[in-house]
Amino acid sequence: MISAPARLFYADTLRTLTEAEIPFVVGGAFALKHYAGIARGTKDLDVFLCHRDLPRALETLRDKGYTAEETFPHWLAKAWCGDHFVDLIHASANGLCQVDEQWFSSAVTVTIFDEPALLCPAEEMIWSKCFVMERERFDGADIYHLVAAKGESLDWGRLIARFGEHWRVLLGHLVFFTFVYPRERGRVPAWVFDELLERLGNGRAREELPVCNGTLLSREQYIVDVTERGYADARLPPFGNVPRAEIVRWTDAIGKIK
Repeated sequence: MISAPARLFYADTLRTLTEAEIPFVVGGAFALKHYAGIARGTKDLDVFLCHRDLPRALETLRDKGYTAEETFPHWLAKAWCGDHFVDLIHASANGLCQVDEQWFSSAVTVTIFDEPALLCPAEEMIWSKCFVMERERFDGADIYHLVAAKGESLDWGRLIARFGEHWRVLLGHLVFFTFVYPRERGRVPAWVFDELLERLGNGRAREELPVCNGTLLSREQYIVDVTERGYADARLPPFGNVPRAEIVRWTDAIGKIK
């Protein structure tokens, strides 16, 4: 389902980054196929790397003759070869899920386009996908397929720790997982539900603060709350870590780049 020119570009990108000794893992459709057996077409290649390695990756790809730029500096860069492109991702669009050493220490080695590469761990895939809840894109089905396929072998302790104070997002998805697959509830260890539900009963995180966490899930659907209704944007300090100028740039791109 991938054209020959795209395959050549993706393979050369993987080979070029590997030869330059730039650490990266591959995610997206390739990781979903490996872990969950879900095959689908893809318009790009998702490469995850640490932010510190991004400038060298862009320079290396430019030296190969490709066009490369930081599209949205707080999380995404792109490299192009004609109509085909590679996403170079160092965090999620909400400023969370930053790529760190655990993305590599827990990765698995695969072969993609005849090139050896590390594949994004299933735990980090779930973590980042849990925050994608736009009107035009909701990654819930990917999450539930991953849990159904890998739930019994996931490092649930690490996954819960990844969410930190946003553990309610994980709990919500796990509840929906049991709705989608009633028979597969056992894929999630009982202690995971016990721990998260106990937190729900005891916790009061941010409940009295005038902040809208919805912006961590959708860049568009909660604009009214942070511009007209007096709520603080959870992506901005002191709650989040995205500079206001980057939020403006990311918001202005709505409808232009998905």
